Amino acid sequence: MPVAEARVSVAVSTAVFGVRPDAHGVPRLCVALVPRMREPFLDRWALPGAWLGADEELADVAARVAAECVPGPVRRLEQLAAFGAVDRSPTGRVLTVAHWALSRALDDDGATPASRPDPDVAGLPIGVHVRWHRADAPPALAFDHAQILAAAVARLRADLPRAGVGHALLGPSFTLAELRAVHEAVLGRGLDAANFRRATLAAGTLEETGEVRGGTPHRPPKLYRYRPAGPGTDPDPAGPDARR
Repeated sequence: MPVAEARVSVAVSTAVFGVRPDAHGVPRLCVALVPRMREPFLDRWALPGAWLGADEELADVAARVAAECVPGPVRRLEQLAAFGAVDRSPTGRVLTVAHWALSRALDDDGATPASRPDPDVAGLPIGVHVRWHRADAPPALAFDHAQILAAAVARLRADLPRAGVGHALLGPSFTLAELRAVHEAVLGRGLDAANFRRATLAAGTLEETGEVRGGTPHRPPKLYRYRPAGPGTDPDPAGPDARR
């Protein structure tokens, strides 16, 4: 018996992550979401995406989607997985190839918001129709985007040392406490400060800038930067010596 040819549309979705401080100044892992402007799932939040053209590469579409969502360059972009459940879209058979990316969250003046709290990280604007939402507490999402987001967060956490999130999400110079805060935001849990400091310095990927962070009530902390040859990896903050 002949099998009818399936008509499958291919889309690309990109989970773009950044770190923003909440109302208490605690850095949180956030994801860029856009509202649906039409049915199905009108007014639901969704991961940004686009249809794949016949002459387009997957990575090019994913990069374009990310660039249209957040200011500044995307620091890292990787393919996550394909999601193709038969019933994932009520309008027809749609296969989406999901990607995840890291983007440094910037203030209007171009500075990285390392310590200035936002009144509410949920729904924080970053562009026309695009909003930051906490990745661990997103609103109701369209299609199977909650599943895609959960998979992207899990991959980011699993790849944390290799992903070089500090280099991607922090400014050119930072304190060890700021780097640890970014790792804690991604992992969603605290890390022992002394163990993290020891593992970070032992990794050999950082160097002192010779400057300190001013404006602190105690001894000014040293500023560090990534060595030119080694920004692609971070120490493993989830190793046995770094767990609280």
